[in-house]
Amino acid sequence: MNDKTQLNNPLHGKTLEAILSALVDYFGWESLGQRINIRCFTHNPSIKSSLTFLRKTPWAREKVENLYIRFIVNS
Repeated sequence: MNDKTQLNNPLHGKTLEAILSALVDYFGWESLGQRINIRCFTHNPSIKSSLTFLRKTPWAREKVENLYIRFIVNS
């Protein structure tokens, strides 16, 4: 990607931890688990365990990033 593409990328410069923390602050774990039904959000959730799962699971990370763009960036 070039610099112009990155300027239009709302995730540029954001860590997965920052994205997840913003979503948890905005929705809370229960609502986040309802929006993205993955076990790390619905059963004893924590930032650490969720980051571990999301880093290993591209489809789940994509869902989290898309939710972040829809609700956090566009609000």
